[in-house]
Amino acid sequence: MQFSATQIAMIIGGKVEGNGDIAVASFGKIEEAKEGQLAFLANPKYEEFLYSTKASIIIINETQELKQPVTATLIKVPDAYTSFAVLLDKYQQIQRQQLSGIQQPVYIDATAKTGENVFIGAFAYLGQNVIVADGAKIYPNVFLGNNVIVGENTIIHPGVKIYHDCVIGKNVVIHAGTVIGSDGFGFAPQADGTFKKVPQIGNVIIEDGVEIGANATIDRATIGSTLIKSGAKLDNLLQIAHNVEVGNNTVIAAQSGVSGSTKIGNNVMIGGQAGIVGHINIGDGAKINAQSGVSKSLEAGKAVTGSPAHDYTAALRSQAASRKLPDMEKRIQELEKQIAALREKKEIL
Repeated sequence: MQFSATQIAMIIGGKVEGNGDIAVASFGKIEEAKEGQLAFLANPKYEEFLYSTKASIIIINETQELKQPVTATLIKVPDAYTSFAVLLDKYQQIQRQQLSGIQQPVYIDATAKTGENVFIGAFAYLGQNVIVADGAKIYPNVFLGNNVIVGENTIIHPGVKIYHDCVIGKNVVIHAGTVIGSDGFGFAPQADGTFKKVPQIGNVIIEDGVEIGANATIDRATIGSTLIKSGAKLDNLLQIAHNVEVGNNTVIAAQSGVSGSTKIGNNVMIGGQAGIVGHINIGDGAKINAQSGVSKSLEAGKAVTGSPAHDYTAALRSQAASRKLPDMEKRIQELEKQIAALREKKEIL
């Protein structure tokens, strides 16, 4: 597929400077791009390559000042990084639209329903009463248990397992190897020291526009639903326990874990390898630094770090003070010597 600079500018709302008819067929990093490729410049660190790249078209910020002549056709936009993301998304949509039909072999129960322009990859399994809505893409080796619902234009990558009764919204992306709806970790201790399993009879609901990385695990609720709200973005290798709620547009980085029944608000940012205990509330807009251990509820907008997690600004002050400790130790030793000398002088007098 080829697109001209004029066509690309129309997609991203940019202004062309140079040859609007020049076309590209692929993408490249600005420092490595070749003729016939499109690149972008958003980070000033790479500005030097703007004047030496062989890319045919470059997307740049409209505020970018040119210090030398540029051979490529430029498309100026308010935010080059966002515009490039929009363009990649459009390109990916075009590619995905070419995927349709049902490959063989697959198992689709007689009670399952699939919409229009659906793709079902080889060795997929669709159980009883499964619904796959229009435009959804189910890649090979996906398991959809009984009564699972998959919304319009949702993409489920290879090897994903979605247990019975779970609901996946529209425009969701779930990457390879993720498991949704496995049993929550519920065991009741018994008098004889054993543990009795508490049946997990709820489900998982993933709302519209969510993206979930590879090899994540989202447990079904004991009763009710584990809920991932619209626009949330979850990284690879996460553990989301039973009855957790993740708010709208919240982002959680890789290897983090959230224990049961914790409620995470909207627009929260959680760094990699963070751990959050169960039955607490994380307020809207809170920020949890990487490798933090959160053991109590956080108010809206709070930023924390460390294990146990504490105020982020106070932690930075503590770190700054700790770096001064070696110098402080030397000063204290010098003061001790001066005091000892004064005492000795006083005794002589």
